Amino acid sequence: MRILTTILLFTLSHTNQWGAPIERIAFGSCAKQNRPQPIWNTVQAFQPELWIWTGDCYYGDSVDSEVLAAKASKQKLVPGYVGLRDSCAVIGVWDDHDYGINNGGVEYPAKEISQKAFLDFIDEPVSSDRRSQQGIYWDYEYGEDDQEIQVILLDVRYFRDSPKASDPDVLGEAQWTWLEKCLDRSEASVHFIVSGIQVLHEDHKYEKWANFPASRNRLLNLATEKAKGRVVFLSGDRHIGEFARMEYGPSRKELVEVTSSSLTHSWNTFPGEPNRHRIGKVYSENNFGSIELDWEKRELFLGLRGLKGEMDRSMHLPFD
Repeated sequence: MRILTTILLFTLSHTNQWGAPIERIAFGSCAKQNRPQPIWNTVQAFQPELWIWTGDCYYGDSVDSEVLAAKASKQKLVPGYVGLRDSCAVIGVWDDHDYGINNGGVEYPAKEISQKAFLDFIDEPVSSDRRSQQGIYWDYEYGEDDQEIQVILLDVRYFRDSPKASDPDVLGEAQWTWLEKCLDRSEASVHFIVSGIQVLHEDHKYEKWANFPASRNRLLNLATEKAKGRVVFLSGDRHIGEFARMEYGPSRKELVEVTSSSLTHSWNTFPGEPNRHRIGKVYSENNFGSIELDWEKRELFLGLRGLKGEMDRSMHLPFD
C-alpha cells in the first residue's frame, strides 16, 4: 500500500507543502453520519495516498456549537472512515450542511462556531493559521519540480452573497486575492480546485457557480490566465456523479470538472437534466471519485467508482 508518509511539512503563505509525489487520490462528498457507510472499505481498497472532502462531510445543520460538534464527531468515528484516516492524509472543505445551514452563505450567524467544528473534524493543527482566518479556504502542494500538484480548497459559503443580491459574489475579496496569489506562484503540473458546488455547469436549477455570473467568470479567468498546468475542478453537492468539460477564454484552455456525490445517499431516482458541458452519462448511485497520476506518461486517469470499487465513469487526460 502506498501510504503518504510525510516528513517535511511547513506553512508558506497559506500553503502546506509535502515533499513526496502523489500517485493516487480519492475524493467525495455528502456523508450523512446516521446512515450506513460501507463505501469506506471500498475507498481503502483503492489505496489512496490522499483523501479530499468536497463538502457535506457531515450534516450539521445547526447554530448550536454542541450540536455541530456532536454531529461532526459521530461522522469522524464511523469505523470505515477511521480506517481511512489511519491509512492516508485527509484534507477538505465544506459545503452547506457541514457549514451549518442548507444553501447558506454570509448570512449564517454561527460561522465562527461552525469553522471550529469543521477544522476539528478535519484534524487541522491547533496552531494553524487556518483557525484564525475568516473562512476555511486553504491550499496544499504535493511533490516537487515536474512531479508537483496543487490542491486549492475554496470556501464557497463563508462570504457568499445571496444569489438574489445585485452582482452577488461567492468568495469575498480576501479569498479572491489569496486565490490569485496561489495560482500565480505555483509551478504545479496539475491544479485541483475544490468547490462544494459545481463550477462548469450552467443548465440545472440547483446551486452552482453559474448563479453568480461575475464570480464564475472571474474564477474561470484566473484558472485559464494564472494556472500554468492542467486545471481540474472537483465538486460534490448534487448526489450524482458526472464529468464536464469546456474550453474557455482567448486561449481556449481546456477545463474539466469531476463531480462525486454521494457517499451515503445518492439520487438514485435521478430523472435527468440538461448539461451542455457534460461528458458521458450521469452516475446516480453511491460513489467516490478517484484520481491516478502517471508521472512517467504525464497522464491523469479520473474515475467515478461505485460501492464495489467498479469504475463506472472514467476519463484520461494529459497533464498539458
